[in-house]
Amino acid sequence: VQLQASGGGLVQAGGSLRLSCAASGRTFSSYAMGWFRQAPGKEREFVVAISRAGDYTYYADSVKDRFTISRDNAKNTVYLQMNSLKPEDTAVYYCAAEGGIWSPRMKDKYDYWGRGTQVTVSS
Repeated sequence: VQLQASGGGLVQAGGSLRLSCAASGRTFSSYAMGWFRQAPGKEREFVVAISRAGDYTYYADSVKDRFTISRDNAKNTVYLQMNSLKPEDTAVYYCAAEGGIWSPRMKDKYDYWGRGTQVTVSS
């Protein structure tokens, strides 16, 4: 499966952005999906993940109550709504797909990755 993330940009602190990740292929619903981010000089870290049917979600503590993940299997797309953005949210955001036994927070378990989209939050 190929993944294409979009929707990043520059926003002021307190603002909002909505990221999208479009997947190719007809088996999108077979994959759990996750968002990860990587800030300069730091390791890629887990942000949020959603199960294949969208009935389970997992959030990093740092984004809980501010970010919301959702998916539309009919459109082969997963979304990340980001509200109350902070400068520390600045990073490249990557979407990823996991087709086997799901470990939501473990980046090494994901099979496919998109190229990433830059999110910059100014103070």
